[in-house]
Amino acid sequence: DSELIKLAVMLEEMREDRRMSRLRQSNAWSIYRTLCWFGLGLWLTIAPSLLSMSGATLYASPQNQSQLSSSTPDKTSLIEQGRHYYQSGRFAEAIGFWQQAAHTYQTQGSLKDQALSLSYLASAYKELGQWQPAETAIAQSLELLQQANNAQITTNAAIILAQVWNTQGSLQLTMGNPEAALTSWQRAEAIYAENDDIQGKLGSQLNQAQALQSLGLYRQARTRLEEINQQLQAQPSSQLKAKALQNLGVTLQRVGAFSESLDTLQQSLILTDQLGADTSAVLLGLGHTWQGLSENVKALDTYGQAAAVATTAIAQVNAQLSQLSLLLETNQIDAAQTLVPQIRAQLPNLPTSRSAIYARVNLSQNLLKLASQAPFTGSEMVQVLSTAIQQAQELKDVRAESYALGQLGQIYEQAGQWSDAQVLTEKALALLRGLHASEIAYQWEWQLGRILCQGDIACAKTDQRESAIAAYTEAIRQLGLLRNDLVANSQLQFSFREQVEPVYREFVTMLLTPSSGPELSQNHLKQARDIIETLQLAELDNYFQAACLDVEAQPIDQIDLAAAVLYPIVLPDRLAVVLALKDQPLHYYETALHQAEIESSLSLMRQSLSLAFPNQRRLQVSQQLYDWLIRPAEAYFTDYDIQTLVFVPDGLLRSLPIAALHDGHHYLIEKYSVAMSSGLQLLETQSLDPEGFQLLLGGLTEARQGFSALPAAAFEIEQITAQVASQLFLNQDFTQTNLQTQLRQSNSAVVHLITHGQFSSNQDDTFILAWDKKITTPDLSKALQTRQFRATNPIELLVLSACQTAAGDNRAGLGLAGLALRSGARSTLASLWSVDDRSTAELMVKFYNALKQPDTTKAAALQQAQQAVLQQTDYEHPFFWAAFVMVGNWL
Repeated sequence: DSELIKLAVMLEEMREDRRMSRLRQSNAWSIYRTLCWFGLGLWLTIAPSLLSMSGATLYASPQNQSQLSSSTPDKTSLIEQGRHYYQSGRFAEAIGFWQQAAHTYQTQGSLKDQALSLSYLASAYKELGQWQPAETAIAQSLELLQQANNAQITTNAAIILAQVWNTQGSLQLTMGNPEAALTSWQRAEAIYAENDDIQGKLGSQLNQAQALQSLGLYRQARTRLEEINQQLQAQPSSQLKAKALQNLGVTLQRVGAFSESLDTLQQSLILTDQLGADTSAVLLGLGHTWQGLSENVKALDTYGQAAAVATTAIAQVNAQLSQLSLLLETNQIDAAQTLVPQIRAQLPNLPTSRSAIYARVNLSQNLLKLASQAPFTGSEMVQVLSTAIQQAQELKDVRAESYALGQLGQIYEQAGQWSDAQVLTEKALALLRGLHASEIAYQWEWQLGRILCQGDIACAKTDQRESAIAAYTEAIRQLGLLRNDLVANSQLQFSFREQVEPVYREFVTMLLTPSSGPELSQNHLKQARDIIETLQLAELDNYFQAACLDVEAQPIDQIDLAAAVLYPIVLPDRLAVVLALKDQPLHYYETALHQAEIESSLSLMRQSLSLAFPNQRRLQVSQQLYDWLIRPAEAYFTDYDIQTLVFVPDGLLRSLPIAALHDGHHYLIEKYSVAMSSGLQLLETQSLDPEGFQLLLGGLTEARQGFSALPAAAFEIEQITAQVASQLFLNQDFTQTNLQTQLRQSNSAVVHLITHGQFSSNQDDTFILAWDKKITTPDLSKALQTRQFRATNPIELLVLSACQTAAGDNRAGLGLAGLALRSGARSTLASLWSVDDRSTAELMVKFYNALKQPDTTKAAALQQAQQAVLQQTDYEHPFFWAAFVMVGNWL
């Protein structure tokens, strides 16, 4: 096969470049034989069609600007020929035509058309990652327009200037400068507005929404998108309006506003169909939105419609690839097998372009996933990728070439052909140098780390361990660069648990495995702790689909001499704990266990807190977890006079009632106060004035919306208000609107909400119950953050009684951790399950009694309250007191 022969030659050239000895099993038959027998269960990477997207913009790239030259060009003009190749993804050829156009217009003295050609050149250079030529071209374009005399600055020339600013903004955003991009797009908008170009103005505003997202200004971005939608509704029907609605729908989809996206794309579909235009692109966008709404049947049907009406081979293939990916995701193997030959038959019809390359890579990814479910010819993946690599080289498209080469490296990795895999992966990474391609680079760095470890996650048996550590370090750095893109763009929110979380966990496993001798270095322990905290933040970002609050990082093990900070983390082969003490080296201990066994014990611990669970068995489970988490560190607690244990918990540990751990004689809460934290996101706190702090106290005592009444809440309120000055708003007054009003107007340092609530791994299922509705996490966070930035009186303590974690939800603890973080409150006291309301009232009264005592920390006040309830015969069972946890700053 000619493609396989070319691939073999390419590998030989790579071997020579690296000055390596001849690699084992490199011939085509070996590849074929190996691929035929091994099972390939591999995660799907980001859909390739998304990798080149810099935003759903109206006027930021040449395919949207056919009307912009100073005179109406015919189809054979240099600019138009360049646009044809640009639209086809043949950027190097487009550059050739636009260079000729720029030279021609320079000779003719047409500054406007020369500037437009240079602007187009900048767009093409940007696509190929050639940043210096792109910056030079756009700078020359702006300079030419500024040199033009007033007579030349016609309306059309002004529109060209706006286009150049749009291109400049697109380049700046791609290069990681959203502030400058926002300014450029605002300039473009002003010019369009001055010249009554409504579509151009809307396009620039849409661009600005992209910049606002990248800056983390999500509410401003959403507001801008809503304004654009209102403007569009007033526009008459036209193809431009249909396209604008489509772009708006895609942008709404990118920020996770799927309901709004659905409505907008459906409007675009109706209008596009009425105008007799091609509807396949709109249908493809609708399919993505249905998938975002978890309406998989509708998504599959819409993808099928998009493929059926497609007017080009690439549009049909992209729709079918989306359909294939979703079929595999929903385990519809037979349907997927039927679809593969249809896609394969279309590949020869695809003209050489970046889109065609990405389609081939996408197909190979799906075949990798399908390989573990159904037999097929293994060499097909190699053939598909070989063609993709050759086409990328022909187009001089290094980003696409890297993407295809790295994917080929995965094939060799899965086959255990480590040397070949390393050659391909390193070549893929080398091609990315100088490009802004973190979404690809992190994957290949991660892949290189795995290859260097040769399948051993701990990487303890290879002499390339330090190189593997360097690769993992770079992978996580690249993920950090992607942070805003991942949370602002729902289309880039690929499966976090499959494609992001494993990078962190594998790296921590490696760092916590000594390469020689029994001891771990302090450097590796510190790095592991930092990675654990970074994972915590990444999980919360993923949970909220928005970057969490960026507060000044504080070393939480340095703020309290009497506190020990424990970082327990569940790894595939162990329960690992890093222990941090003030002004001391880090300590480490572990228990060798399979992850399934650890998680089973953690789940059993939660179940054992039921009053119906056998008491002796409950104590056995509690003592076992105590032995794993606490006992190895007891000597340190004694030596350093530790009073408070602060946990930065991982996974199911977030929902663990740590206070109920038992050493065989006493519960943990009888010896230490306990708190939970998200690590670096600790907010600085001020001690509450025992004599002067006030409560803002709201909630429900009556049954509402299917939830039972809380009859003891009245007793709780009566007892609390007798001790602490309080401002009340209850029942009919406890509405979402009034909550926000009260929070805005009140100066109370403590906000106490007595109502049903739930914490879940889905932020839309995390809520507290108000009189009129369920207040979900985003709305509650928005309300609470009205006080967040007040320097003089922020919320020092948020108390949520009668809440619970969602049953059967292994990641429900994210809901509590996330809400505590996003609320802006320095500390949050909440319950892990719905507790008997009478005992809750007792505990809360005793908590405030203790909090009013001088020099009592919040964690110590909770400890005293839990001990007091524990000592009551009716409430000595942990069910009544262990649910309450202090999250955030414990001082």
